[in-house]
Amino acid sequence: MEIKLVINNPKTGRSYQKQLEGEFLVGMKIGAKVNGDNIGLPGYELEITGGSDNAGFPMRRDIDSSGRKQALLTKGPGVHINREGMKKRKTVRGNTIGEVTAQVNLKITKLGSKDLEELLGIKKEEPAVESEEHKEKK
Repeated sequence: MEIKLVINNPKTGRSYQKQLEGEFLVGMKIGAKVNGDNIGLPGYELEITGGSDNAGFPMRRDIDSSGRKQALLTKGPGVHINREGMKKRKTVRGNTIGEVTAQVNLKITKLGSKDLEELLGIKKEEPAVESEEHKEKK
């Protein structure tokens, strides 16, 4: 089972994606803590903040199951309310990660010793340096 992880660093505001073959996340709920060693980020601690299934239905923290439910909702993920007092019946996924979960959103709660971009193999972009020709044209 392949899961896409979206890892958010709240200190920088950047998000990183990583594909992972992992059965260890199955059965975990939104709000659970994940050890970074399990996903190749030694020293990091992460928290599950949400996700979606293979059809794109979002996970909701307030629904206890791993299946889909058609819930009557007033706010939150997957709901766009236009008027005050309006409710919508929307199909959403429960708060437990299951076999059909395609994406899991994670937030870093404890940083490790190595830089996150280095561990994920992302090259840092160097700031663009203007050439002498470009400066002369201005």
